[in-house]
Amino acid sequence: MTLTPRDAVVLLSGGLDSATALALAREQGFRTHALSVAYGQRHLAELEAARRIAAALGAAEHRVMQVDLAGIGGSALTDPAIAVPEAPAAGIPVTYVPARNTMMLALALGWAEVLNARDLFIGVNVLDSSGYPDCRPQFIAAFEGLARLATRAGVEGAHFKIHAPLIRLTKAQIIREGLRLGVDYSQTVSCYQADAQGRACGRCDSCRLRRAGFASAAVADPTRYVPG
Repeated sequence: MTLTPRDAVVLLSGGLDSATALALAREQGFRTHALSVAYGQRHLAELEAARRIAAALGAAEHRVMQVDLAGIGGSALTDPAIAVPEAPAAGIPVTYVPARNTMMLALALGWAEVLNARDLFIGVNVLDSSGYPDCRPQFIAAFEGLARLATRAGVEGAHFKIHAPLIRLTKAQIIREGLRLGVDYSQTVSCYQADAQGRACGRCDSCRLRRAGFASAAVADPTRYVPG
């Protein structure tokens, strides 16, 4: 008997983590619907990377939705007047985008309800992250509760599952998983201030974590960096 694939909505930023989450969803037998969000980020090259990754990893569909988080401001990723820090800092850094993952998961939840899908994937990570509050297990659990309360499907008895398969992995472990699944990390863009060609600065927090992850995994770093 041939099993019908289940549908899942996968948040796909175009970076290393979300690409790995998409590959893991595919391995688990889901028919994947990739969702990227143009939220006013300064590193728009990641959206083109997301298109490449969605195609390479066989997503059934890839959508890019628009949300004006630049209109809210308050983050170095959406406000050009706030410099992206190039040195580690105590506390939650200015690259935190207020309520970003809450809004993105809300969009994914809405699309999932329309698709009659009950599974959502997000590539958040609590170990090798920048300390963002919306990357913690508590946030994922709370959003699952919200999904039950805030949707018609939930009220009618459906159970939405928010999959965060990378949440307790190191960056090196994530990279090894992705390579096992055939993810081409040269096609991903993680840098907070990547140029129009998708080349990384090599200095921001995301670049440092990514570079350290490849080093720890003992894998050659395929990232394209800006010369100099």
